[in-house]
Amino acid sequence: MNQDNFNMEIRKYLKKVGITSQREITESVNRAISEGKLSGNETLKAKTKITLQDLGYELEIDGEISLD
Repeated sequence: MNQDNFNMEIRKYLKKVGITSQREITESVNRAISEGKLSGNETLKAKTKITLQDLGYELEIDGEISLD
């Protein structure tokens, strides 16, 4: 295994995950605020799940996103 290439591939994947997630979360929160479902000062619980299907591996990361 080429460790440098492997690390680069992981970084590319995580960059894609980060950019896509940020866009989707932003759109979802803005929509919820405009629909009156959120006031804009909440702290939202978040969970991310990463799965390596070929290995049967799953990682869950819990966190919070403050809107205030």
